[in-house]
Amino acid sequence: MHQYRSLILAGMGSLLLLLAGLPACAPEPEEAPEDNGQALGDFLAGEEAAEGFERVTGPRPMHFPEDHGPHPGYRHEWWYVTGNLETEEGRHFGFQVTFFRFNLDPDPPDRDSAWATNQSWMAHLALTDTEGGKFHHAERFGRGAVGIAGARASPFSVWLEDWSLQSTGEGTWPARLRADAGDFAVDLYLDPERPHVLQGDAGYSRKGPGEGNASHYYSYTRIGAEGRVRAGEDEHSVTGLAWMDREWGSSALAEDQQGWDWFALQLSDGSDLMFYRIRDADGDMDPHSKGVLVESDGRRTLLEADEVELEVLSHWRSPETGLRYPVAWRLLIPERDTELVVEPRLEGQEITGAFRYWEGAVFGEGRHEGEAVRLRGYLELSGYDSS
Repeated sequence: MHQYRSLILAGMGSLLLLLAGLPACAPEPEEAPEDNGQALGDFLAGEEAAEGFERVTGPRPMHFPEDHGPHPGYRHEWWYVTGNLETEEGRHFGFQVTFFRFNLDPDPPDRDSAWATNQSWMAHLALTDTEGGKFHHAERFGRGAVGIAGARASPFSVWLEDWSLQSTGEGTWPARLRADAGDFAVDLYLDPERPHVLQGDAGYSRKGPGEGNASHYYSYTRIGAEGRVRAGEDEHSVTGLAWMDREWGSSALAEDQQGWDWFALQLSDGSDLMFYRIRDADGDMDPHSKGVLVESDGRRTLLEADEVELEVLSHWRSPETGLRYPVAWRLLIPERDTELVVEPRLEGQEITGAFRYWEGAVFGEGRHEGEAVRLRGYLELSGYDSS
């Protein structure tokens, strides 16, 4: 559920308040203060912090292109793009570029300044260089004022400084994705190969028992990608497939939910599979876990928690944070005669900025509907400790 990636006010704490509270004459910081990082799910629980914001309480019609743009009355939202790429010679790269928007206060600031805003932004960039055995990642922060960061629906654009995802013409697609962190970069053209998919109940994705424990959520599960990536001084022409998740809301996990495991898998038979397992306080699958199966002809099937079985095959312990992540899995859907083994391209694909979580390129094989398939995709793991 890219999942629940939302970084709400309580969890962002002083980090985002710093960005929102700078004097009008102060320059915008290029980087947030160094931090040991906190778990990506710590700030998701609880309904109190959502008071005063717009709420997600049930299905509502999606409107495009408007819903590709920002929803500033909600507390958080994101544009989340991941993908797997290869050079002509077969060298593999994985990438993640995410733009997060946060509303820090339901009441707009009452001061006369071009810098005054209740909107703050964060962006994450990561590149997995499988052959080189390296995982690169970077983050940026900025306020939604004076053009530093923002989003619009038409022509579509979301940006933080010179990191951006923007339409190349009058429509939303195709779009160009550009982000340069100095020692690594991506510059890709993206064009969906099938329409967007509404997650949950017509785009209403419930994550917990509370009225507002939900998001509006849709995905582009199969996007053609081509362009260039740079790792160090080496630049490579690449092609491949990407995936984009769009979510917005104001509340997420319940108090007794500790994290999630999110799978976004593209199968060689043309079908796509998303499933997120929300974990309760005991580490078991919460009944609000769910997913979607998109067949090669575009047919969509909702997957409930009791239809999917997950088995951990191996773990990896981060030498930087000491956290222990389950990075290899077996995923089964017995009623669909589906069994998939999911393995990481690299074990060490941990984001260790202001927030810590594991997000990385995966591959594997198995069977779907009884037929042999290969897979590629992305896996996100949040809420894990050192045990």
